[in-house]
Amino acid sequence: MPATLLIVDDEKHTREGLEAALEDDYDVYLASDADEAFNLMDSEVFEVVLTDLRMAGKSGMKVIDHALTKSYRPVCIMMTAYGNIETAVEAMRRGAYDFMTKPVNLEKLEIMIARALKSKTLETENKVLHERLDQKFSLTGIIGNSPALNQILDRVKLVAPSKAAVLLQGETGTGKELIAQSIHQNSPRSRKNFIAVHCAALASNLLESELFGHEKGAFTGASERRIGRFEAADGGTLFLDEIGEIEPSTQVKLLRFLDSKTFERLGSNKPITVDVRLVCATNRNLKKMADKGEFRDDLLYRLNTITLELPSLRERKEDIPLLINHYIDFFAKENGMGAPTLNHDAMHVLVNYKWPGNIRELRNFCENVVILNQGREVGEYDLDSKFLGDTTDGSATVNIPAGLSVEANEKRLLHNALQQAKGNRTKAAELLGISRRTLHRKLLQWPELDTSSKS
Repeated sequence: MPATLLIVDDEKHTREGLEAALEDDYDVYLASDADEAFNLMDSEVFEVVLTDLRMAGKSGMKVIDHALTKSYRPVCIMMTAYGNIETAVEAMRRGAYDFMTKPVNLEKLEIMIARALKSKTLETENKVLHERLDQKFSLTGIIGNSPALNQILDRVKLVAPSKAAVLLQGETGTGKELIAQSIHQNSPRSRKNFIAVHCAALASNLLESELFGHEKGAFTGASERRIGRFEAADGGTLFLDEIGEIEPSTQVKLLRFLDSKTFERLGSNKPITVDVRLVCATNRNLKKMADKGEFRDDLLYRLNTITLELPSLRERKEDIPLLINHYIDFFAKENGMGAPTLNHDAMHVLVNYKWPGNIRELRNFCENVVILNQGREVGEYDLDSKFLGDTTDGSATVNIPAGLSVEANEKRLLHNALQQAKGNRTKAAELLGISRRTLHRKLLQWPELDTSSKS
């Protein structure tokens, strides 16, 4: 569908000449003065307004003012036979995209309109992206309502508006990057870049160049100047994950930046000043590392101006059902599949599982359960054996979460024994210390467990 364009000019031959030149590519409307243009803009939606400056009655500046009060905010281009820098500055100050002197060069005008529409599209896409980011990383968008999580979110609200460096500590998979993004999105820097660097993923000789950039010829293979992540994050937030993995030489440069807000590219002695908020994360104990001489004390003092200790899933069990339901729904929609439901016993098992990989492990579990159980009900015996307990000692024992009935515990032991015996009933009966006949009778009572061989 062609873009809609309004041409406003009190000279009839100019209006109609521009219409003839542009109507093949645009849906063109004409107005002979500002008042007619106002009426059209009040009843139609325009993507471009092309207006003359000097007209009988109200001027083209008034047309721009009126256009930019509209929610759809058209791109405005000024035409004037009295082109001068003052006119251009005033038109641009009022919100015009650009201006063109008369007589109009049609080829240049077509290029200008095309660029203006592209600029408007990018602006709209950027606005939508920021709205999505604001929603995704808003504090209300983080899943959970446990006291442990709420305590962290309360701290984020206090920390986000400041310029202070923040250190996020916690086990792997606890959502440190999500919290870092939330700090950024809820800060005055939210319209600037959030740049994440995973320090452990880069070799030590590459990390320094990645962070600070380098000049051409700084080292073998440096064939051109490279802008580092600090420069790219100017005005925004730089998130350094796994900060405990960086080498001493890079630690020195980080300390200098925190002290002076300056750094130098590799191969240069020219200081560069940037305004970057630093958020770092680690799953290691930096204090112990500093005591051993593995991490600089002075850098640690500067990094942990504000320290947030993220809770593991074991410390926020109340949030596990909410997270599971959220991710099951997410992966079901992403894959176009029916969402499975977890019965009470299955959810009980998952809530009491230790989740050593925390949210990352839970997320992977949800994707797996969606794909393998499309739209089905999932019971505890449909779960992987790792969720049911530790059976590495050679006996059919299991860690039973509190709250299960005697029958549920017995079913779990039977299930566990059959898994250990790889479906061999005789071996399963031996592990349980019961006869094969008793095992057979139990399997008749609970046929859902009978996935074993007949031996």
